[in-house]
Amino acid sequence: MKMSRILVMMSFMLFFTASVFAQKKKSNKQIEKLKTEVAAIVQANHKQSQVMVDKIFSFAELGFQEFESSKYLTGILEENGFAIENSISGIPTAWFAKWSNGDGPVIAIGSDVDCIPKASQYPGVAYHKPMVEGAPGHGEGHNSGIPMNITAVLAVKQIMERENIGGTLLVWPGIAEELLGSKAWYVRDGLFDKIDMCIFTHVSSNLGVSYGPTRGTGLISVEYMFEGEAAHSAGAPWRGRSALDAAELMNIGWNYKREHLHPLKRSHSIFTDAGDQPNVVPSKAAIWFYFRDIKYKGIMEMYAEANDMAKGAALMTGTKMTSRILGAAWPRHFNKVIAETMYENIKKVGLPQWSGEDQALAKAVQTEVNSNKIEGLATELMKLGLPQVEPISGGSDDIGDISWKIPTITMRYPSNIPGLQGHHWSNAIAMATPIAHKGVTAGAKAEAMTILDFLLKPQLLKDAWTYFNDVQSKEDKYEPMISSDDLPPVYLNTDKQGQFRAELEKFYYDETKFDSYLEQLGVEYPTLKGEE
Repeated sequence: MKMSRILVMMSFMLFFTASVFAQKKKSNKQIEKLKTEVAAIVQANHKQSQVMVDKIFSFAELGFQEFESSKYLTGILEENGFAIENSISGIPTAWFAKWSNGDGPVIAIGSDVDCIPKASQYPGVAYHKPMVEGAPGHGEGHNSGIPMNITAVLAVKQIMERENIGGTLLVWPGIAEELLGSKAWYVRDGLFDKIDMCIFTHVSSNLGVSYGPTRGTGLISVEYMFEGEAAHSAGAPWRGRSALDAAELMNIGWNYKREHLHPLKRSHSIFTDAGDQPNVVPSKAAIWFYFRDIKYKGIMEMYAEANDMAKGAALMTGTKMTSRILGAAWPRHFNKVIAETMYENIKKVGLPQWSGEDQALAKAVQTEVNSNKIEGLATELMKLGLPQVEPISGGSDDIGDISWKIPTITMRYPSNIPGLQGHHWSNAIAMATPIAHKGVTAGAKAEAMTILDFLLKPQLLKDAWTYFNDVQSKEDKYEPMISSDDLPPVYLNTDKQGQFRAELEKFYYDETKFDSYLEQLGVEYPTLKGEE
């Protein structure tokens, strides 16, 4: 009798579970209706998006120094029910924000947040006008990504709660992306081990997405430190062993090596320590390299050659050499299924309606920097980006490491001006203007709609993993470039940010007093050369 009751109860529980699951299933028509609604919620929250974009722009924080930005963004997420885990991977400004509505896909939504050295710029002003001379600024547009993601996930969360849709949303920042300094550590520390997929976002001048191997490179970032013996440069130079000589010899050797590098390889360096003053033989010196290639194997070959060259420079000068990895980024490979699903939503959203003022600013900036085309903002959507058949060298992004851990894409959204050189003050001009705000709202709509697709259509996620396992990972297997002993270089940029923080604080956006950052700064939109 007792066993019979247990069987009855088990049957009831199975029936109940199946019934609940069945209630969660929705027809394509119902899903499309919810996607239309979530886009409307995003549009209704345009003002909130604008405030977040402007606020992060005003903080202007370099990599590993994003304290005000992280505090502000996590505060918004916490107020909306997200649980915050701070200082992940030993990075003080890094965090994960998690909200769950029960069983279902775990979807990570990420973007970068750091800015660029010496890119301070008044927004909406179509020529070089620093807010604080020599200070950092958002000359890459990273002030817009996390605000856009927050707008998207809060809209999705509202639908999930009302419709009882199971799943977990996880918002996270790419800290110090300009130094490639965080995502490889997140992967190494297992933070993406139990996540089903990742939607990453990055500022652009159009709304688009691609799949397969993408244009650009991976890299490893390494600093070589040399230690010798100090001496009086005039009184007894023969008693010194110059660490700077070693660093310079390595630099000279690598410059000779450049002639024999394949055209798809790239490398760049700066001296981070060149001694103290001319009359003292430098006892310490250091040089910092980026080694780039389109393949992991090529990156590691360059790294090994550089290590040998550094050892040789130390032998030639009688100095000691040590090195440390400061960043790493795998070449990127994006998921076909996620990209194709997202592109269908991108086509539904379309590009923003640019005003005459928006176009006037864009064309004036393009003219100012001698762009090849003076055509203003994009008015036609870019096509779905297909796999790069012929590799093209170029920049890197440490989202590559995550793209080799779980199915991942990068959605690019239209918050900046076409034809600019990047990592430049001109790229900051649009980033706290209606151009950035409209682009963020458009991107958030496409992102929110795509999240709903993967929450409500289980087969999509299965297909995404099939592509990941059977196509992407068929030949290339992920191998970390960093070890358990490599620490994230969180000390970087401390002095640079500290030098300017007090002056930058005077320009922090106060949304309680001003409708927009342009209003607070007294910028007439747009301000063109000769009209100031």
